[in-house]
Amino acid sequence: MNILLCVGNIMRGDDGVGPYIAKKFKKSEWLCIDSGTAPENFTGVIKQKGPELLVIVDIADMGLEPGAVRIINKESIPRAHFSTHSIPLSFFIDYVQPYCGEVILIGIQKKESPYRIGLSKKVKEAADKLIKIISDEEWDKLNQL
Repeated sequence: MNILLCVGNIMRGDDGVGPYIAKKFKKSEWLCIDSGTAPENFTGVIKQKGPELLVIVDIADMGLEPGAVRIINKESIPRAHFSTHSIPLSFFIDYVQPYCGEVILIGIQKKESPYRIGLSKKVKEAADKLIKIISDEEWDKLNQL
């Protein structure tokens, strides 16, 4: 079993990309979780399921073009700004890593300020493409977004 953990807040513009993806993602071999802004609340589920692959998706400020998608290694997390977490994602990953085969953190570059509801066009387009990539497990296509 694989887990897709989608992080974000729908009331903060592009930060709602995680919940958007969670709502749209449909793949029977995956457990998809909308963690809101507290992924740490789902550590018990992750420990219990022991996924082969845990994919975490969140909006990030990576200094790229809006809608750019990147796999972010744990060591780079301090350089990418994730906006709405009570604990740093690096701590979260350290905690769940022993219960998972592999953990992948995917960041989507934000465009809009957090003071609006709804995703910007570029982020929504990137999210839709990312859903297909994860569903089809075509990880090499991430570099094309």
